Amino acid sequence: MRRRASGAERSPRQAHWSAVPDQSASDGSADPKQPSPPWRRAILLVASLNLAYFVVEFAVARAIGSVSLVADSVDFLEDGALNLLIFFAAVWSVRRRARVGHVLAVIILVPALATVWIAIAKIANPSTPDVVALSVTAFGALLVNLWCAAILVRHRHVGGSLAKAAWLSARNDALANVAILAVAAVTLQWSSGWPDIVVGLGIGAVNADAGVKVWRAASKERLEARSAQP
Repeated sequence: MRRRASGAERSPRQAHWSAVPDQSASDGSADPKQPSPPWRRAILLVASLNLAYFVVEFAVARAIGSVSLVADSVDFLEDGALNLLIFFAAVWSVRRRARVGHVLAVIILVPALATVWIAIAKIANPSTPDVVALSVTAFGALLVNLWCAAILVRHRHVGGSLAKAAWLSARNDALANVAILAVAAVTLQWSSGWPDIVVGLGIGAVNADAGVKVWRAASKERLEARSAQP
């Protein structure tokens, strides 16, 4: 009877962790039970895909001088690190997960700052990137991100701010790739580096918005964990 009563007092967000029961509110220690294997395998696969394509896209971006591809490649690095953190943080308590959520929000904001820096440097010399290389690389990135989004869509309501961070990053990256493909199309008609710069800054703005949302979700999670304390 005591176990049933304890489960009924869980908050709606905590109930999303179907595979991870409530943690100790007093010491914040991790629950000995692990999340469901499919959940963790999905996160690890997404992390591996992101880190692998980061190497590919960053190399092409540097070779053709594309601001938008550089910004998107940093997104892949950020997503890889983010999902690795989620993989390890998944077995932690609600309070600790909320703290990691705040860290992940900052990590998401890093590409936005990097994009601004690269864009400022490119404004001084707005050269046109190679359209073929830009299009092929962006299309490959889109396929990878759609694959990651398809993997994560089944788990986006599990894990509070951590799962929210992973899902938002995959979704935003797919949208960014569509925008980069549009840059390639515009560049075919207008030989200029400005479309590449503008889209690169847009990707940074989307990342900043995602970082704010994850920060808010983590803050809400932390408040709920505190209110659940006896």
